[in-house]
Amino acid sequence: MRYAVDPRQKPLFDPAETMFSPMAIKYMRQDWPGLFRTQILHLMPVGKIAENFHPALGCPTKELYSMAGVIFLKEFFNLTIEEAVRRYLMDAGWQYALNVVPTTAGMSHATIERYMALFVKDDIASEVFHRVTSALIEALELDVSHQRLDSTHVFSDMATFGRSKLMGVTIKRFLTQLKRHHRAAYDALPDELSSRYAPSQAKMFADFTGGRQLLRQDVAEDLLFVVNRFAEDKTVAGRASYQAMARVLHEQCDVSEDKTAVEVKAKTGGDVMQNPSEPDATYDGHKGPGYQAQIAETCGESNEQQLITAVDVEPAHKSDQDAPEPMLDQLEEQDRTPETLHADGGYGRDNNVVAAADRGVDLQSPAAGNPPQNDTLTVDDFAIDEASETVERCPAGCVPRSSVHDSEKGRTRTVMSASDCGSCAFALQCPAQRDGARYVLDHTPAQRRIAARRAEQTTDAFKENYSIRAGGESVNSGLKRKTGMGRLRTRGLPRVRMAVLFRCAGWNLFRALATLRKRGIRNFKAAAASLGRIVSGFGGRQTGVKPFAVGPQPILRLFSTTLILVAA
Repeated sequence: MRYAVDPRQKPLFDPAETMFSPMAIKYMRQDWPGLFRTQILHLMPVGKIAENFHPALGCPTKELYSMAGVIFLKEFFNLTIEEAVRRYLMDAGWQYALNVVPTTAGMSHATIERYMALFVKDDIASEVFHRVTSALIEALELDVSHQRLDSTHVFSDMATFGRSKLMGVTIKRFLTQLKRHHRAAYDALPDELSSRYAPSQAKMFADFTGGRQLLRQDVAEDLLFVVNRFAEDKTVAGRASYQAMARVLHEQCDVSEDKTAVEVKAKTGGDVMQNPSEPDATYDGHKGPGYQAQIAETCGESNEQQLITAVDVEPAHKSDQDAPEPMLDQLEEQDRTPETLHADGGYGRDNNVVAAADRGVDLQSPAAGNPPQNDTLTVDDFAIDEASETVERCPAGCVPRSSVHDSEKGRTRTVMSASDCGSCAFALQCPAQRDGARYVLDHTPAQRRIAARRAEQTTDAFKENYSIRAGGESVNSGLKRKTGMGRLRTRGLPRVRMAVLFRCAGWNLFRALATLRKRGIRNFKAAAASLGRIVSGFGGRQTGVKPFAVGPQPILRLFSTTLILVAA
């Protein structure tokens, strides 16, 4: 049965006043527990969580607002489940923030695991992030017209294996399951094979005396043998451990057509399994195995503080070139589409610039390749009609004999007179090539746009405007240092995604709190009223129960008390 108490409902007698001293309550109201309790807790999407429980039948659930808050805080503070249970039961700041009565507080390891599974299944972390971020952007009156986009590597809680160890561990995991569930099939295997993979992962291959290449080939042959041995046994081949073996064999080795010979690949690329217990993680050649988070952040000069506006998590092998459109989709859905998006050269593919321009976004990203040197001319130096993609004049002002754009091939061929080009002062710098008695220039629309961008990025104006992009590196560094996002305590893409989203939401919360403290009492009223409007709008969609009215006064009381901490 669903059980939820809207934290905006004010009891006649607040239990916190009888459980904590007045000074303790004062300090909690001044810090993050007060802000979380009064402004963030009721943003939790309790209605979505409640869909997993019957409206009236069964035992009451844990109080859903506080449970959602526990998951949020656990991830932001980078805690284990056991540490989160202890904080819930024994930490006064947590109990105040979560609106929990200390004398009735109860929590178990299994309860947090169960609710975490619900968060992963329904992608609730994404909704929490967007609700919190929307409220804070509104309260701080942030300018979202200028944003920057960058990616950062994220390690999950998995062991890192070399290629030989990866194949060996995959075989060992399969044999362990085979011995447990299909003992007769396990006993029928050669003793040499089963004994080789009997030692623990740390001691596997410890007695091997050959070279690394020889070991890798031997393990690959064992892998092929086991995969072939059980390929026709549907009960065994359907197991996840067998499918992991088959995947590793396909990714790491070349197998002959008759499936009797195997050879380890010289290179595998990045889209390969890194650990059989972490099938979603892949490999980045520069940063290693794991995942990467795409993070967009405001960077308007008028903003007192910058907040994260969009987050996406993907396997490590994914290219940044594929990120702009999904991130712009997310920003557009949340009504945070920027006018200018700054990104490094990894995002600057021509297709991305064109797609962003179609949405009204100026994607500022350096074009790949080097700008022209030694006064070398490019396609950008020709006068080209962008509508027809035909050349009107060359850099010397000469009109071409012909310029025809082939729409099927997407290419324009321009023919210049030999009499014009032969005596031209720019002949040595011009990209037009001699072809018999004429000079020919071929170009595509993409080449024209890229040439224009390369020329633009050499200007002082571009360098000055683009310098703001570097600030995104501090966000990535701060998230890893302060929230532990560099190496998470979980595995699997859905759980890694949840952990990253909650850390980014918490990052926004603490940045906003710092800004509101700096503004002082004169600006609290407008910020509080704005925040009160947006969060009260969320309330009606939470549990189907008519929300309690909320106005700016409770928020004003909370925000004004932060001045005491600043003064201290």
